[in-house]
Amino acid sequence: MQHSLKIVTARTWTFQLPSKKKTPCGNDASQSTGLGGGQMVQMDSSKSGFVGSQVELRCIFINSNPPVKISQVTWQKLLNGTKQNVAIANPALGVSVLAPFKERVSFKQAAVRHRTPSLEDTTIVFSNLQLYDEAAYICEYTTFPAGNRENMVNLTVFARPMTRMTLTTPTIVARSQRRKMTVATCMSANGKPPSVIRWDTRLKGEATFQETRNQNGTVTVRSNYVIVPGRETHKQKLTCIVTYRNERFADSVVLNVQYEPEVKIEGFDANWYLNRQNVQLTCRADANPPVTIYQWKLLNGSLPSNVEIKNNSLFFKGPVTYDLAGTYVCDATNGIGTRTGIVDVNITEFPNNQSGGDVIPPEQHSAGVAIGVAVGGVALLGAAAILLFVFLRRRQRTFKGDYSTKKHVFGNGYSKAGGGGGLPAHPPMPKNLQYPDDSDDEKKPTQTGGERDFDGEAEDLKRPYFTVDEGESRDYDERTLAFQYDAEPEITDDMISQTDGSVISKKEWYV
Repeated sequence: MQHSLKIVTARTWTFQLPSKKKTPCGNDASQSTGLGGGQMVQMDSSKSGFVGSQVELRCIFINSNPPVKISQVTWQKLLNGTKQNVAIANPALGVSVLAPFKERVSFKQAAVRHRTPSLEDTTIVFSNLQLYDEAAYICEYTTFPAGNRENMVNLTVFARPMTRMTLTTPTIVARSQRRKMTVATCMSANGKPPSVIRWDTRLKGEATFQETRNQNGTVTVRSNYVIVPGRETHKQKLTCIVTYRNERFADSVVLNVQYEPEVKIEGFDANWYLNRQNVQLTCRADANPPVTIYQWKLLNGSLPSNVEIKNNSLFFKGPVTYDLAGTYVCDATNGIGTRTGIVDVNITEFPNNQSGGDVIPPEQHSAGVAIGVAVGGVALLGAAAILLFVFLRRRQRTFKGDYSTKKHVFGNGYSKAGGGGGLPAHPPMPKNLQYPDDSDDEKKPTQTGGERDFDGEAEDLKRPYFTVDEGESRDYDERTLAFQYDAEPEITDDMISQTDGSVISKKEWYV
């Protein structure tokens, strides 16, 4: 005898669900509904899970005192206003899970499946959650004599995206046209909700973004990074950062950019002079891939006969001559192309502030400057010492006293130098003394008439004399010395005659 399972869906009344309340942490708090008598159904207001995960939908019946009889519990899916049965628990007929949930939904409590079931806790478990499971789920209790009690939970299903970053091409080639190209793509596919993409790099480029909404409700976000490939972009790191909800994913690549050689010729220091030794030119090239061929040539001529080519260098044997002057060209070739470096070499007769064939290192140059300064200082001090010595020697041989005591003497008298003794007798002087008008130097007397009379000392003492202080500059016309001086005391041993006709006292000289 077969028994059929009868689904009881009769309802005696309906009621409105209470509003949802959020907990402080952002999750929905549990809620209870019911009508008088104290019966109620407790459920979470919302639940969420990722595709492929497991989630529990809680449903607990709070009975009254005296308790009511539970006739049946029914789980239903509510989507776009349409209800679909998911699972049923009946005390008499047992448990039933309907398709398409049969393989993935079960009652959590084993007591629900007992012969004498306990239906106060009818929580169900969703396994292998899918995007189409997202909906509102109703847990309805049919009781006697109280009637129906129900509550509802909102289930949200998230889809974690698949994130990857790829290079547009394994090898990026920089062309001379300097055109923009996409070098890398970052994608976050099939995410729900959509991800946010950004780039982290030192490259000077720009990013483009595109979102695509898929039929299953997921979103694919795609971003391309565009640059102008060049030598400066080679070996630069490019990082894609994807943010999904509170999760962060990062992936990086290092660009491999191939470019033509960047050529520069080194070795000419603008100081190649005749007979200098050990000079050379070197062709430096920055290239990816590396340079495979170097070619040297001399514009408007051929390379000198004494040059030796080794790899990327020119070695000039022997001393420098004027034959080495000219414009040297180096062609460097790699798998991408050929570029050229040029240098103009000129030869001078003498070195430019340098001695020898090689450039003086900065350390030696600084040491030479220091030594030169020291030697110059010593020489300057020596010269100053010599000049001081000569000056002191001259000073010892010249007058050091009061020049006010030094007198030029005319006639028969001498100036008094520091109270010296009497003067000896002198020949008589002419009475009239004349000074030439055109004399710029110290005036010297000239004899105007008569011969000198050397008769007697007394007559000589009566003759007038005239003195002029040294340094005194006055113009004299023809003069007559008409005043008489008393006899001067005789010159003593402390008086010294000078070459200009004056005398100086030793006492005043050495005081």
